[in-house]
Amino acid sequence: MKFTQSLKMAFIALRGNKMRSFLTMLGIIIGVLAVTVLISVVQGATGVITGQIESLGSNLLQVRFTGAEPTYLTKSDLKALEQEPYIKGVTGVISKNADVKAGDKSGSYGIEGVTSIYQSITGQVLERGRFICDVDDEIHNHAAVVGANVATDLFGTKDCLGNKLNINGYDFTVVGLLEASQTMLANKDDTIIIPLTTSQRLFADKEFSSLYISASSPADVDAAQTATDDFLTREIGANDDYDKYRIINQNAILDVMNQVMGVMEILLSGIAAISLLVGGIGIMNIMLVSVTERTREIGIRKAIGAQKSDILSQFLIEAVVLSVAGGAIGIALSFLALQVIGAAMGIGMTVSAGTVALALGFSAFVGVVFGIYPANKAAKLNPIEALRYE
Repeated sequence: MKFTQSLKMAFIALRGNKMRSFLTMLGIIIGVLAVTVLISVVQGATGVITGQIESLGSNLLQVRFTGAEPTYLTKSDLKALEQEPYIKGVTGVISKNADVKAGDKSGSYGIEGVTSIYQSITGQVLERGRFICDVDDEIHNHAAVVGANVATDLFGTKDCLGNKLNINGYDFTVVGLLEASQTMLANKDDTIIIPLTTSQRLFADKEFSSLYISASSPADVDAAQTATDDFLTREIGANDDYDKYRIINQNAILDVMNQVMGVMEILLSGIAAISLLVGGIGIMNIMLVSVTERTREIGIRKAIGAQKSDILSQFLIEAVVLSVAGGAIGIALSFLALQVIGAAMGIGMTVSAGTVALALGFSAFVGVVFGIYPANKAAKLNPIEALRYE
C-alpha cells in the first residue's frame, strides 16, 4: 500500500473518533507546550541577563574591598596601577549612604565619590547636564550628578539642573542627571555622584570602597585581572580566603551564568519531557483499544490481500499523526503563552526554530516508539481469527 493511502486512511480513522483523538493528543499538547515554553523562557531570561552584563562592558573589572583593616590606597597608587600592562584606566569609588534634603523633601540615598574617568570606565550615560570633571575634583567642588529617582523624589521633575540639595549639612548644586537605568545591574537611579575629594572631606574618610578597572581590550581582561591581583597583593597584602578584596570579572560572571542557565534549561526540558512520555503512553493505550475494536476490519483487509507491512504502516502512521498533530497544536499554544508571559515579565520571548524542530521531532519519536507495539500487534493478527471476532 502506498504511503499516501495509509496516511489518508489514518486521517479517516482519527476523524471517526474526534473526541477520543483529541483527548489522546492532549498529553502530547501539554508536553510540547511545557517543553517549548520552559526552554523559551530560560533562553529569553538568559538573553536579558547576558545583555545586562555585557552592557556594563566586556572589559570591566571591579575590585570590592571586604577587609576591616584600611588599605591606605591613594589616587597616586591608582595612577601606578594604571601603568600596569593590559590596563587602560582605573578609578576609585567611595560609597556611603546619607540623608539628603531638598526643600521640604528628604530621603536616604547612596552617595558615590568619583573622578571624571568613572563615567568612561563604567559607561554612565547622562540625560542632561554634565558629569563630574577634573576641576570639580581639584577644587573640592560641591557639584552633584543625580539618578532619575533622586530627581523625581526630591524635585518632582527631571528638569532639576541648578537646583540645590543638602547632604550631611552641606549644600550641593545639581549639574547633571543620569539616564534612567534599563537594567537591574549597576542601577544608579537612587544614587548621587559627587567629586571624590569632596566625598573624602564630607565623610572624613579616604578609604576606597571599590575600584573600577578598564582592561585594554576584552581579550586582555584575564591578564588585567592578574596584574591587578599582583598589584594589590604587593600594596595591601595577601588575599587569602578573600579577606581583603575580591576582583569581579564580568567575563567570568557571564561564563558562570551561561553554564547555570544551560544546566537549568536541560533540567527543565527533562521535567517537561516527562509529560511527553505520559502522552506517549496514552497514545499506545488508545491504539491498543483501536486494534481491538478494528480486529474484524484487519481480518477483512488481510483476506483481500493486505500485507503485514500494510497493516503495520497504517497503525504506525495513525500513532505518528496523533503525536505530531498534538505537537503542532502545542507549539501554536506556546506562541500565545509566551506572548502573555513576555508581557508580564517585560521580556521579549519567541520560540526559536531549534526549539520547534526539537519539539516536533520528539513528538514524532514518541509516536513511533509508543505506536510500534500496537501496530505490530495488529499486523500479527491471524486473518481467520480476526474474521471470527465479534
